[in-house]
Amino acid sequence: MASVAATPTRTPNGPGPGEASASFPTVASDPGPREPEEEGEEEPAEIHLCVLWNSGYLGIAYYDTSDSTIHFMPDAPDHESLKLLQRVLDEIDPRSVVTSAKQDENMTRFLGKLASQEHREPKRPEIIFLPSVDFGLEISKQRLLSGNYSFLPDSMTTTEKILFLSSIIPFDCLLMVRALGGLLKFLGRRRIGVELEDYNVSVPILGFKKFVLTNLVSIDQDTYSVLQIFKSESHPSVYKVASGLKEGLSLFGILNRCRCKWGEKLLRLWFTRPTQDLGELNSRLDVIQFFLLPQNLDMAQMLHRLLGHIKNVPLILKRMTLSHTKVSDWQVLYKTVYSALGLRDACRSLPQSIQLFRDIAQEFSDDLHHIASLIGKVVDFEGSLAENRFTVLPNIDPEIDEKKRRLMGLPSFLTEVARKELENLDSRIPSCSVIYIPLIGFLLSIPRLPSMVETSDFEIEGLDFMFLSEEKLHYRSARTKELDALLGDLHCDIRGDPADAPAAMPGAGAGSRLDPGVGPCLPPGRPVGSCQCRSGLRLLKAPLLPTAPWGTNPEWQVGLITFMALVGSFVPAEEAEIGAVDAIFTRIHSCESISLGLSTFMIDLNQVAKAVNNATERSLVLVDEFGKGTNTVDGLALLAAVIRHWLALGPTCPHVFVATNFLSLVQLQLLPRGPLVQYLTMETCEDGDDLVFFYQVCEGVARASHASHTAAQAGLPEKLIARGKQVSDLIRSGKPIKPVKELLKEKQMENCQTLVDKFLKLDLEDPSLDLDIFMSQEVLPAATTIL
Repeated sequence: MASVAATPTRTPNGPGPGEASASFPTVASDPGPREPEEEGEEEPAEIHLCVLWNSGYLGIAYYDTSDSTIHFMPDAPDHESLKLLQRVLDEIDPRSVVTSAKQDENMTRFLGKLASQEHREPKRPEIIFLPSVDFGLEISKQRLLSGNYSFLPDSMTTTEKILFLSSIIPFDCLLMVRALGGLLKFLGRRRIGVELEDYNVSVPILGFKKFVLTNLVSIDQDTYSVLQIFKSESHPSVYKVASGLKEGLSLFGILNRCRCKWGEKLLRLWFTRPTQDLGELNSRLDVIQFFLLPQNLDMAQMLHRLLGHIKNVPLILKRMTLSHTKVSDWQVLYKTVYSALGLRDACRSLPQSIQLFRDIAQEFSDDLHHIASLIGKVVDFEGSLAENRFTVLPNIDPEIDEKKRRLMGLPSFLTEVARKELENLDSRIPSCSVIYIPLIGFLLSIPRLPSMVETSDFEIEGLDFMFLSEEKLHYRSARTKELDALLGDLHCDIRGDPADAPAAMPGAGAGSRLDPGVGPCLPPGRPVGSCQCRSGLRLLKAPLLPTAPWGTNPEWQVGLITFMALVGSFVPAEEAEIGAVDAIFTRIHSCESISLGLSTFMIDLNQVAKAVNNATERSLVLVDEFGKGTNTVDGLALLAAVIRHWLALGPTCPHVFVATNFLSLVQLQLLPRGPLVQYLTMETCEDGDDLVFFYQVCEGVARASHASHTAAQAGLPEKLIARGKQVSDLIRSGKPIKPVKELLKEKQMENCQTLVDKFLKLDLEDPSLDLDIFMSQEVLPAATTIL
């Protein structure tokens, strides 16, 4: 069963830690007799990758012929340049890449570059396009659930098969599910590994495993939710309810102090990809430590202000290429470039031993200064705002200046032309004017005479009628045609195409990255030491505490502190020594939903199964109150079995924190003694009837659950709490539980009064009254409750 679990995979060429792999003999054509030494050779393993990209997220699945296993990667955010996909390709080196024929521009461009890589070793992957209908969500789910898998017994019903696969494959990752469906379609069409077998022989699939890139930490969506790393809430503004969600009270919301969208995206990317790379983590810690020093506070505030002016440059440049540029776009670009220069100059004055400062100083080249000066010298921002269009400053282009001069002198010049035109017109026409209309040119305009009724009346010898507007007739004359040829469309020539402005600036095409992010503002503390921790199991015997998220429950604290260390953050501790774990598994909170079709206990079992099947000696496992969703004895037995399973691994045991109120786990000695087990509890003190929590973890075992104190804090009546303590003491001492006499007497009196009322309401003169029925149905049942 473990071989089909979602196991973090490090390389496609063999099983990772704790994985089971299987290989099958491949039937190949035999062209003739071979040399004896070639008989033992095996065909090289091939990997067939299926990938989908949509709305900034990537869904990936691939089939490895070496162990006949399908590997999947849950939906992950990726940049438009698809850097994450490139990392996947570099790591697994697929033989073929399958994707949908309906793709956006970014994926099309990426696949084009991939297909043109002549130098790629050993050779370029084959790009295969399938119809988009083959990647439909529902049809992909049907392919997954109806597949013929050898690791599933034939006696398993459809419902059981769905439950089993849902514990391995995260069906809430829609892109990944669609990629799996497309991969199964491709395997069935190509018949990978069974090309020469009968058609009823399907492609062998011996398991599903989760794929994790090297140095990344595997964290599932349940862990992100229970640790409250991200939390989306509806926007409180009525104007933005339909537009999207806002970040609520979460770790990301607390640490997010970014001043620009690029920094926020980068920080979110770090949170979705925690890493084990000590070099990258230390570089982040160096930056945080530098800005936490009091003497660097002014520098941090200045960088904060500069980062506030960094805007989405690629979007602005895209609008420029589409001729959709606004005046504000030029202002934003100008401020962004100058802010980037300010960042570069500031980072050049900072210690170059810190990698971030060194990278910014090198990436932001002197071309930015050239671009900023060109924008300042070319763009007339005041004139652009006044005319609401792109305007060039004087003395930039002599040709444009000359056209502007002509345009400014047009009114007096056209007045003289109109005077000459009036001399040649009919004497009935009292006046005329020569006007200039952009995109149309110069026209002669005369008032409409009362005799001009029909269209035929508009015809004037020597003039070409154009149109009628506001009782004005517009014509083209020989002089206006001459003006069109001589002066042209001055207005449009002066405006030009704003998209051509960047191309006209020397050096504007030089590449400079304008997407720096600001690191999170974290509380002071010592950086986390990155060293290998001892493999062992820590068992927390914690009382039932009135906890809030991340509050008094030590497991939330352990999980959050570990996660913060894996994203390169300081942690809220005086001292911490944390190893670079490869995965975090949790069984703390059950994400219940009617759509899942699973009970709470089944959801708990799925979460524990992931940890049991996938956790390695470098994994962190957090278990809270496992076994509470079923019979007490069965839940206790399951919890003990899971812990003993991990203890039996010895040195390869993961780092496990277990919180439970099953005191019998210790009292019945269900766990073996050894150096891998350490019992911890929360330190408390009873002060009369009050219980004082010190919120300190100490060695030892909790002797009581303190449920009565917690119930009192929850507001339960004192009478119920006292009765609960009495029953608990009787069960603990093995004595029989008897009803409370006072409560029994009160109930007995109520029943007697009810019976008396029935006799008083009895009408003995009623001929339809049957006393036998009354005694058997009313009196005798009431008498049994009284006696």
